Amino acid sequence: MRSKAPLAMMEQIVMLLVFALAAALCLQAFVKSDQASKASEARDHAAVLCQNGAESLRAAKGETWKVAMNFDYPYPYGWSRMPLDIYYDNRWERAPGQEGAYLLHIEPLEDSGADGLGRGYISVTEAATGETLFELDVAWQEEVGGHG
Repeated sequence: MRSKAPLAMMEQIVMLLVFALAAALCLQAFVKSDQASKASEARDHAAVLCQNGAESLRAAKGETWKVAMNFDYPYPYGWSRMPLDIYYDNRWERAPGQEGAYLLHIEPLEDSGADGLGRGYISVTEAATGETLFELDVAWQEEVGGHG
């Protein structure tokens, strides 16, 4: 009479391999889910930052020095409509100088194509890769000279 021990042992090894495969697939799903969550969180922060930049640029009627004041950021160009770049770290706090994980770019555009209409562009990109996380076009009504 033969022992059934080798068959039982083989069955347990197969069950262990199936369990290990299932665990590996679950772990991979959790890692991908975490990456997707972090990417979504970054896009959410970028969207809010772009909206704040757009509202600031609209309220300042394209004067980026006023936008810099709203962001409590030193404006390096004097009193003009030069593009404004503000860097943020991984925790979405303003980073010093030109070092950071994310870049908020606020730029009033020269010609909107319509009299009395100002236009600008706001974007947030990952500084390392240059990947755009969020971008907005913004427009505002400019002062128009009187008729006469």
